[in-house]
Amino acid sequence: MEIPACAIGRLEPDGPWIGVAPTVDDGYALTLGAPDEAGRLTARPDDLAALALAWFEESLDEPPEALAATLGDVAAIVRHAAERVTDPEAHRAFDLAVDAIDDGLAADVVIDRLARALGDGVDAVEHLRRRTEALRRVG
Repeated sequence: MEIPACAIGRLEPDGPWIGVAPTVDDGYALTLGAPDEAGRLTARPDDLAALALAWFEESLDEPPEALAATLGDVAAIVRHAAERVTDPEAHRAFDLAVDAIDDGLAADVVIDRLARALGDGVDAVEHLRRRTEALRRVG
């Protein structure tokens, strides 16, 4: 049984959507979908942070409405990532991002905390573009 994905957005206006799907092993798969292509790749914590950051920044084009991720979906992926990072500094950054989302803090605060969790100087959209290339090779 395939578990439905939720879409964060599109890297190009008419391109495939990128998002996540829960996996049967209590994880997430980074997912790329379009009518003519689809792919899934195990999502790493940095992938989940990049997706969440892109969602809060609204830096991607709109996903298909029926698959669009909700705040609850985004909070769940950030929480999942926070539980899986092993570096203490990264873990703290993810915990602060989870707290900001759960507490309903302003979007700019959440964005700042997610950017720290993703890593200094890492651009979320560029990260997702690179991972999309990996997805296309797998899918």
